[in-house]
Amino acid sequence: MLQGHQTWVFNNKPTILATAAVGGPYEAEGPLAEDFDTLHGDLWMGQDSYEKAERKMVEEACEIAIRKAGKQKQDVQFFLCGDLLNQIISSSFAARTLAVPFLGLYGACSSSMESLALGSLIVDSKSGNNVICGAVSHNAAVEKQFRYPTEYGAQKPPTAQWTVTGAGMALLGDKGDGPRVTSATIGKIVDMGISDPYNMGGAMAPAAVDTITAHFRDLGISAQNYDLIATGDLGRVGHNIAADLFKKHGLVVPAEIFTDCGLMIYKKDQPNVFAGGSGCGCSATVTFGHIINRMKKGELHKVLIVATGALLSPLSYQQKESIPCIAHAVAIEYN
Repeated sequence: MLQGHQTWVFNNKPTILATAAVGGPYEAEGPLAEDFDTLHGDLWMGQDSYEKAERKMVEEACEIAIRKAGKQKQDVQFFLCGDLLNQIISSSFAARTLAVPFLGLYGACSSSMESLALGSLIVDSKSGNNVICGAVSHNAAVEKQFRYPTEYGAQKPPTAQWTVTGAGMALLGDKGDGPRVTSATIGKIVDMGISDPYNMGGAMAPAAVDTITAHFRDLGISAQNYDLIATGDLGRVGHNIAADLFKKHGLVVPAEIFTDCGLMIYKKDQPNVFAGGSGCGCSATVTFGHIINRMKKGELHKVLIVATGALLSPLSYQQKESIPCIAHAVAIEYN
């Protein structure tokens, strides 16, 4: 199962039985709006706090994915999820409602592919038949914790990114029709000394390149094996840095197949987007909504999703620590 230094090859190829994507009002204005199962008209979503709204999105996405797969909650053995709030309260409180054995994850914005990789490992090793995986973020809740409350109106630099309000979930099974997870490369921490929380793309780009390089090396393949390689949320700044690093390292990744979820989810002219989208919900909703839908339409057959995460905290920033970053890559096929 382990191939090379850091890549799992899933011999049984766990099946993505169903996916779900839930978003907020800003996502409804973006180019991928039709790929969401549910879109909310405001950030409150009928709740009395942004944190409760984030939890609601997790619950909704889980319910939708389970229903679309023709399953019941009792058919699911494990629930793997992560978010950006302290003690991952959105994921754990939603797990309380879901009442399914729960593994909480914190990989920052890499959590979507961390959960899919670990969920696939569980199914592939026959440690569970049905596993639901995903991640969530909420713009106002995350901004309040990591930066400034939105009401404060702090000025942001061009390198800043807009945190996605969204939850993306995938229900994995040991049998069935649908896209299959074939391998996963677990990333290493890469820290280039960047300490600016408004330049996440620049901080995370080297980690994305490191994991993609390891994936190709471990499997003895190249970028030409994929129809699409999508990083999680590097945005315009990080995406350009990653492309430059590929050239520097002599790695050929054609521009026509190399993209970023943070560039896809919003229109270039949407206000306040700056360098693009970010947050746990960015790669989760784009992958489990738009990209999986394209695969089912026959537009894509093999994709590599590389979710990136900046593992800082408000405390580490206040103590002037640099930002450790990570990226996890998952390969998905559908023929």
